[in-house]
Amino acid sequence: MFLHIPDVLTAEEITFFRQALGPQAPWVEGARSAGGQAVHQKNNLQLGQSSELSAQLQAMVKTALNRNALFFSAALPRRIYNPLFNKYGDGANFYGNHVDSAVMHSRADNCWVRSDLSCTLFLTPPDDYDGGELVITEALGEKRIKLPAGDMILYPSSTVHQVSPVTRGHRVSSFFWVESMVRGLEQRQLLFDMDMALLKLRQAHGDTDPSAIALSGTYHNLLRMWADV
Repeated sequence: MFLHIPDVLTAEEITFFRQALGPQAPWVEGARSAGGQAVHQKNNLQLGQSSELSAQLQAMVKTALNRNALFFSAALPRRIYNPLFNKYGDGANFYGNHVDSAVMHSRADNCWVRSDLSCTLFLTPPDDYDGGELVITEALGEKRIKLPAGDMILYPSSTVHQVSPVTRGHRVSSFFWVESMVRGLEQRQLLFDMDMALLKLRQAHGDTDPSAIALSGTYHNLLRMWADV
């Protein structure tokens, strides 16, 4: 599943994030948090996880996710790895090809998270920097993703991906991982497609339409069969 989720953050939130994540923020070398083969590919800056600012911004991202129905429908989150923040530019400007670790330990809540889905929440307008695309490798080629500030991309953590070099300006974003209640990619995709069809059916015919009620029952019965909570 590759899903562009628009307007995760409000305009006011975007402004706050951009001001808070300026040069004065407690940035550290991003390679400190990389593991395995990724440590040799990672050349960026990352917000210090133990800082008060990090805790504040993590809470803001989680609040934004909690109010986003499209994110919930697509991810069916069981656990969310505490959001992190990175910066590219001024020599710290790329993250080479890598695959995200399968399980990660979250310092924020001291729990292990299986990475089913990876998320990048863009915080810098695309016109403010050159390069910096999230490049995801697929069998049929590459996806190159560069979204407006406040928008997010959701994609399978099992994919090979990179951030291309930033050649002008700065690219700041939040990134994190989701352990889904539904582990299987195909099952999760079917549930999402069904939920989107159900939404259209309700909009066209109302919540009490017999077809909408029947499809809703099928959705929840499948979710009950496949979900771990």
